[in-house]
Amino acid sequence: MSVIRATTIQGQIHEITAELLTAADHLKEVRAAVSIFGSARTKPDHPNYLKTVEISKLLVEAGFSIISGGGPGIMEAANKGCYEAGGTSVGLNIELPHEQHDNPYQSHSIYFKYFVSRKTTFFMNSCAYVIMPGGFGTLDELSEALTLIQTGKANRVPVVFVGTEFWSGLLNWFNTTLIDEGYISPRDTLLYHVTDEPTEVVKYIQDAYADQPDLEQCMGLC
Repeated sequence: MSVIRATTIQGQIHEITAELLTAADHLKEVRAAVSIFGSARTKPDHPNYLKTVEISKLLVEAGFSIISGGGPGIMEAANKGCYEAGGTSVGLNIELPHEQHDNPYQSHSIYFKYFVSRKTTFFMNSCAYVIMPGGFGTLDELSEALTLIQTGKANRVPVVFVGTEFWSGLLNWFNTTLIDEGYISPRDTLLYHVTDEPTEVVKYIQDAYADQPDLEQCMGLC
């Protein structure tokens, strides 16, 4: 049993390494990329979908590329806005038994079997994160982004929560329970910004790179 398990683990390591190398090769020319996270279940007529399209378009007009998870919902809206604005639209697609299918708005489509290599690709190629409303997957992605920045394993880059009402419960819990229990420091709440306005999202990210007008150094490498 131990031999079989070791062989399986070695095979997984090989596959994960191959996925990371493939992604790195595909994205080596992509610069100033903003990752947009959010629910795959958001419908095209939902206000959050429409707002994501608007945010993506504005980011492209400001000189940024867009990375999403490549699937439906918020991911599709992120790629769609970028596509319609003529930007570089990246989709990091994951193989799932339900929900995930490719959206047609990707100029770069990369496919992953493993979440670990997919998430690593997000965090090695993003100069900012926009967090739209979502479920467990979105919570996983935003938590890892904040953890990498908090611990210094990734560069300090803008993190923007979109949806003050939606995120209020979680962020109030950050500001009370987590701080009161000493699990995070008050300064950790400065790692992110919260807004409802697409233009404010873009301005917050632009301001972080105000001294880099060509955006060539806008990379959140971990």
